[in-house]
Amino acid sequence: MFNYRYFLQCNISLLKSIRLINNCSKQSSAFPYLPTNKLPSKPNRKKGITEIRGPYYFPVTQTYLDELLQDWGEYVDGIKFAGGSFSLMPENRLRGLIDIAHKHNCYVSTGGYIERVLASSAGNKQIIKQYLKTCKDLGFDVLEISSGFLSLPADDWTELVKLVLSYDLKAKPEVGIQWGAGGDASIEELENAGTRDPKWLIDRAKRFLDAGAYMIMIESEGITENVKSWRTDVISSITSNLPQDKIMFEAADPEVFAYHIQNSGAHANLFIDHSQIVQLACLRKGIWGTDKTFGRIVTFQD
Repeated sequence: MFNYRYFLQCNISLLKSIRLINNCSKQSSAFPYLPTNKLPSKPNRKKGITEIRGPYYFPVTQTYLDELLQDWGEYVDGIKFAGGSFSLMPENRLRGLIDIAHKHNCYVSTGGYIERVLASSAGNKQIIKQYLKTCKDLGFDVLEISSGFLSLPADDWTELVKLVLSYDLKAKPEVGIQWGAGGDASIEELENAGTRDPKWLIDRAKRFLDAGAYMIMIESEGITENVKSWRTDVISSITSNLPQDKIMFEAADPEVFAYHIQNSGAHANLFIDHSQIVQLACLRKGIWGTDKTFGRIVTFQD
């Protein structure tokens, strides 16, 4: 017999849980009377996106990630596994990390591990498809497509973007000017490898966006990382030729993300380390900074 009272109690409990989660995400600061920059809110934020590095240089456990996002989740949009670290984890623990990210309205990115899959399989389409299916089944949302170490024809790269989309994953190609980017090479090694013309980067980014890529990741090596002097001319070319809401700069260094905020504003899309969330949030909100940014980062809202 249908127990209506039990059914009602279960639904009331569920509604209370949903309301509690919503209230937690919308809790205001203890200092609402102090003005700060107004920024778009999650989960529908389309600009000012912050993606953080997950496990790689340091382990990121389920407990750590859950507590980190309880406190600072409003300032984090996505979590990226760097260096293929997810492939080393027990499946149940990996699923647990992904579930925690989703609980806090954060997307989860594979990082550029497909580069390793392409190289080890000699571009075997069946293996690539199996990899994409596994990523989708595990709960990944974004698949980054990088080729810093590989020479991949533009046509093949574009087809790979379309293949990723066919598995209901968001394609996020990573492009840069530095050959051999993505590892831990020295400045001298990268200088010897050489760089590409910024037009090469911009042309491919436009092509990938036309193919359906939702975002372009800009590799920092050769621009602001492992260089003797920053290539600000390249940054200027990128921001002048590509839509701001469709590009994300690697900026896992406080001086680098401060530069991007100073020059592109609080709505710049940035990839940082998980240890830098608070510092970047303070900068976006305009409450703190260095002598170059203190009190100078502002937004305008109707």
